[in-house]
Amino acid sequence: MSSLSFHYLSMAVHSMIQKNFMEQVKSSGLTSGQPKVLDYLRDHNGANQKEIAAACHIEPGSLTSVLNRMEEKGLIERRMLDGNRRTFYIFMTDEGSRLKDLVEDNFASIEKKAFRNISSEEQAAFMETFSKIYENLMNKGDTTHE
Repeated sequence: MSSLSFHYLSMAVHSMIQKNFMEQVKSSGLTSGQPKVLDYLRDHNGANQKEIAAACHIEPGSLTSVLNRMEEKGLIERRMLDGNRRTFYIFMTDEGSRLKDLVEDNFASIEKKAFRNISSEEQAAFMETFSKIYENLMNKGDTTHE
């Protein structure tokens, strides 16, 4: 294999994952942005929009559009808690939960395909390194070079 740069490979892999995933869930009617919101709500049902936007790396304005479409499809509902009219909390509906299971199954299928012919030791090493890269990039204030 030719020597490809990190940025090219990371963009290409992300694009292929998105393409594979959206092909697999096409019949569900899910659109871009919605699967990762459902995936986040799996462990954070009842999160507010600010938390979802940060965790899913979606701009707040874009998230509002995603959530509006999800609400129209009956995947989520917005609720006020404790009389707080300024903050809505997002909860999955039964239909959202059903599609969340579909999302989870398809993510697992793609991960299995991606790691085919790669030993569990290599997978663990890759995930450890990839997690460090993620942490390095999330640490926006740190511009030092080691």
